[in-house]
Amino acid sequence: MPALAKSMRTPVQALMEDTPDRLAVELVPHSREWAKMAAAETLRLKGALGDNLVNVHHIGSTAIPAIKAKPLVDLLPVVRNLDDLDTKESVIRALGYRWFGELGLPGRRYCYSVDPATAKRVFQLHCYAMHSPQIARHLAFRDYLLAHPDIARAYESEKIRAASVRSDDVNAYNDEKNEWIKRIEKDALDWTKTGRDVPS
Repeated sequence: MPALAKSMRTPVQALMEDTPDRLAVELVPHSREWAKMAAAETLRLKGALGDNLVNVHHIGSTAIPAIKAKPLVDLLPVVRNLDDLDTKESVIRALGYRWFGELGLPGRRYCYSVDPATAKRVFQLHCYAMHSPQIARHLAFRDYLLAHPDIARAYESEKIRAASVRSDDVNAYNDEKNEWIKRIEKDALDWTKTGRDVPS
């Protein structure tokens, strides 16, 4: 569907475009290519978004060495202004992304791209404006797991467990491991603020 300004879309167009396709869960061993892919895609995004783009962070399980992950690279672009980002929707689409707006999380812009050769998702963008508290949450979780390999391995075990329960639907899979993630996120944010591990 051609890109239309959000205000110009009919309710049917909005529903069709703003609902991601169902995705099954596939966990694979870590690949060094994911970091290279993240770096290359960051350069493409910088070229597309210009000065509004402050930084792009590689987040999610593909940023954690030695644990299994879905072969789908999560990126967190930080922008100066979300309204300016919205004016670039057609530019993001031209890079091969589908655009879903907030998709249930206020202050976020969510997009994903699909490899035309395999029809599989390749990148997910979780875009936020500077100073959004969601940025700190994502980065704290990533950095905490990087600094604590034992917790990273525990996360891998939780992912495998969740996939064994709901491998047919990534949203249900995410819900299944959400309680574990929220608990570790709290520890990670405390660790980031204090520099000390949370007592067991």
